[in-house]
Amino acid sequence: MTPQEIGELIKEKFGSAIFELKLDVKQPWVKVEPQKLVEIAQFLKDSSNTSFDFLRSIATVDYREEFELVYLLFSYLHQHEFKLKVRLPRGNPSVPTVEKIWPGANWHEREAYDLMGIHFDGHSDLRRILLPDDWVGHPLRKDYKEGDDYHGVSTTREYLTGMPELPTLPSIAHK
Repeated sequence: MTPQEIGELIKEKFGSAIFELKLDVKQPWVKVEPQKLVEIAQFLKDSSNTSFDFLRSIATVDYREEFELVYLLFSYLHQHEFKLKVRLPRGNPSVPTVEKIWPGANWHEREAYDLMGIHFDGHSDLRRILLPDDWVGHPLRKDYKEGDDYHGVSTTREYLTGMPELPTLPSIAHK
């Protein structure tokens, strides 16, 4: 299926749960309602027309006012890919897990939880994956403030003090 056909298939089946489609780009995507994510994901995996049997990754974006999750799907059978996007409010970033559909989502969701503070409802083992359990905050958030130390170990990187500043490169205007 072409990206346009996949987008139209999703729009036809889930109508009001679709906020936005961008199909004329190298990596086409559709933005979906968070509460419908699991239903849409299951459909895209199970449908013989799409057969998205592999979740390549889940990326997170901090737009300051809200977060966005980007699910990169791939079909080995059809050799096509597609993205699902979900916007979440900053105050309560929560979305249902997709690990029952794609077991590899377990680690991707744990990483998003650890580094961005996004909660995945129904996840089998939602805990930090990269940082210690007692780490305070989520370091990939734009509003994250790093402490001066962690258990007595400095986080200020004293070895960088006194080093000359790197030169500023001129900006290049893209046409």
